[in-house]
Amino acid sequence: MRGTDKASGSLFSYVDLEARVPARHPLRKIRQVVNDALASLDAEFEALYTDFGRPSIAPERLIRASLLQILFSVRSERQLMEQMQYNLMFRWFVGLGIDDQVWVPTVFTKNRDRLLTTDMSRKVMGAILSHREVAPLLSDEHFSVDGTLVKAWASMKSFQPKPDIIRPDDEGPGDPPSPDMTTADQPEPTQTETDPMPRPTRQHRNVEVDFRGKTRSNATHASTTDPDARLYKKSPGTGAMLCFIGHALMENRSGLIVQGDLTEADGRAERRAALGMIHRHSPGSTRRLTLGADRGYDAAGFVADLRQACVTPHVAQKSRYSAIDGRTTRHEGYDLSLKHRKRIEEAFGWAKTVGGMAQTVYRGIERVRSRFVLTMAANNLARLPRLLAA
Repeated sequence: MRGTDKASGSLFSYVDLEARVPARHPLRKIRQVVNDALASLDAEFEALYTDFGRPSIAPERLIRASLLQILFSVRSERQLMEQMQYNLMFRWFVGLGIDDQVWVPTVFTKNRDRLLTTDMSRKVMGAILSHREVAPLLSDEHFSVDGTLVKAWASMKSFQPKPDIIRPDDEGPGDPPSPDMTTADQPEPTQTETDPMPRPTRQHRNVEVDFRGKTRSNATHASTTDPDARLYKKSPGTGAMLCFIGHALMENRSGLIVQGDLTEADGRAERRAALGMIHRHSPGSTRRLTLGADRGYDAAGFVADLRQACVTPHVAQKSRYSAIDGRTTRHEGYDLSLKHRKRIEEAFGWAKTVGGMAQTVYRGIERVRSRFVLTMAANNLARLPRLLAA
């Protein structure tokens, strides 16, 4: 059953907190945009809850609290609930009165996992970008794309060999002996009376492990902590780590992120995600778009797919065997796209230093993806007060 988002009716209610926040505080504009965006998603929230049962956390409050956790770099839901006990600004932003009871961290976590799926995070981002004050800031023709590594919540020690698959013609350890096996071929039973008593050796759970000289790959190994994580490195000279790849599509006018995604780490994930995001943002568009990207996207198949989708590939050229020719590089817009595409690194830097995406604390690609998309939406909110004031 869906909870309500009404202000508290106590003596020190939400209205009293509203008066205590400075009029020119950046959170005022952020909260106004978030409230209008969530109001447009009211029908979506109603479809997620039943008409019977115990009232749950209001989805509007839950999303505001999750955005607040990202904006202020709160490490965990437990710490967020602890700060909401005494931080009046947090209470005001979420919509709680001074006397309202703060949620139990485990209840908040369960409701968050049920509500904040990847689809809902994308709808929240889309509602923010569709706001009447935000939409004029966006470009609908020129975009940039890039990807970044998101370290998984799994250690290298959890990257263990995959269990061997027993073929049908092989006999397992518990299978009976073959009928053609004679008694002479069977091993003689050992004399257990004379064997020394085995002494189990107890190892520490954080025992030292030496990986030097051992070959490990995603084909033969998998993480026991997060099986969705992959061992990958994005550039030569760096060490491989268990990670995912986060992707972002940025419009070039104001540098706001309009699409986000997160996939398993492999060499072609960035190009596949770029095509998916540009099609999701402008489905069936007949207007000529431009897409800026770095040299990692300079592949013949990717460039051909962009041209077929009516998208001009403003991709940085490789030194050899580049798929970008003179019909693209001769235009002045090509150099402008290469200049503006670097601004996407600012969003990734904010997401890792402030938003906590340098290493995710979630496991499973679906939970990490929904959090990454919501972090990109929070990055847009952090930039809105300055953009709207300009």
